[in-house]
Amino acid sequence: MAAKLKKGDTVVVLAGKDKGKQGAILSVSPKAGKAVVDGVNVAIRHTKQSQQSQGGRIPQPMPIDLSNLAILDKNGKPTRVGFRTEVDKKVRFAKTTGDVIDA
Repeated sequence: MAAKLKKGDTVVVLAGKDKGKQGAILSVSPKAGKAVVDGVNVAIRHTKQSQQSQGGRIPQPMPIDLSNLAILDKNGKPTRVGFRTEVDKKVRFAKTTGDVIDA
């Protein structure tokens, strides 16, 4: 299946404890069907002090399921992603406005 959401996309959370929050995708794991979004689904990780880093409680964003994310169009509204061919190139477009997401 083609990647509807990619690294760097601005998304909004549709369900869960962080419903309504927005953020940029930091990484995507297509095999697991999950993505890590900046500032969403944050867990506290307790780390031991080392020579390179200070120890303590460090907030870390955890993966969230792709089905709970929707990409934001140019108007700032959540939308679904479609695919079409333009000049022999497959592009993603927003279903609400019809605008191409990445040229």
